[in-house]
Amino acid sequence: MSELKVRLKSDLTTAMKARDKVRTATLRMVLAAISTEEASGSTQRSLSDDEVTKLLVRETKKRREAAEAFDKGGRVDDAANERAESEILSDYLPKPLTDEEVSQVITAAITETGASGMKEMGKVMKVVNPQVAGRADGARVAAEVKSRLA
Repeated sequence: MSELKVRLKSDLTTAMKARDKVRTATLRMVLAAISTEEASGSTQRSLSDDEVTKLLVRETKKRREAAEAFDKGGRVDDAANERAESEILSDYLPKPLTDEEVSQVITAAITETGASGMKEMGKVMKVVNPQVAGRADGARVAAEVKSRLA
């Protein structure tokens, strides 16, 4: 079992003992998503820490988008709840990269691949994605790479 999953289970127990309803519900939801992911496919498997991190990024993004939708719909309480869940999930994610760090990774990838135009964006993204996975928004990274190669 991955260390991150063990930490999530341990924190769930702590949250239940502390009667922290939001944290308990959020951690239960994440652990259920992990179990679903492990059971999907033709055989049962155990997720690695990287796969759990990707799942957490996906769940955090869902919460952020839901909060924005609730704000637009005038449902302030629901938006606040989604943001609280997003903050709890972000505690389990690696520290996000700053714009400067993302820029440095992209510069190094362009130099490494020798890319000089938009046709070579895929090569650059292949090098960049493993380095920024879970630590930077993919759309933001792709936009930066595109602007550099244009």
